Amino acid sequence: MTVSAPSPIRILLADDHALVRRGVRLILDREPDLEVVAEAGDGAEAIALARTHDIDLAVLDIAMPRLTGLQAARELAALKPGLRILMLTMHDNEQYFFQALKAGACGYVLKSVADRDLVAACRAAMRDEPFLYPGAVTALIRNYLDRVRHGEEAPDQVLTPREEEVLKLVAEGHSSKEIAELLFISVKTVQRHRANLLHKLGLRDRLDLTRYAIRVGLIEP
Repeated sequence: MTVSAPSPIRILLADDHALVRRGVRLILDREPDLEVVAEAGDGAEAIALARTHDIDLAVLDIAMPRLTGLQAARELAALKPGLRILMLTMHDNEQYFFQALKAGACGYVLKSVADRDLVAACRAAMRDEPFLYPGAVTALIRNYLDRVRHGEEAPDQVLTPREEEVLKLVAEGHSSKEIAELLFISVKTVQRHRANLLHKLGLRDRLDLTRYAIRVGLIEP
């Protein structure tokens, strides 16, 4: 019995320069596991194409007319939550880099080394792994150390101690009534903490909370 090859990763490519798109497409289409299925000349067109095409990954230039790649990334992340997004840019710029992460991008590739990095970045994105060029890694570490030095909260310390307690108990399968009794608070307060947790962490339900609790080491998997 012959095993069919897995379907290639379907890519939406957006850049306002046709020549750049052609070059990037050549890099991607020569790989058997990557296929450009749609091309856009600006951010607004990218969003329109994402609505009509079945895509796994969007590769967006940052500087585009009508809607920038960053604006398009925010829209696409809301429109298609499972879609992976890579920013492709000529700007080795910390500010753009951090904005890209906030917009929902999982990778940041410089055009100057696209022939070397882009294919690896696409594959990393589909494995849910971030792809950052070396300068971006340096910027991330420096930003983190600056935050610590100035006494700011580290990004993973967004929860209050009480919210962390509630999260752990929710993840362990306790009901709101049981949590209220364990923590000597009312059921209403437990429910408020739980709603705050979902909102703060951008999660949907108990299962998501449990996965998060495992990821941050509050409970054993």
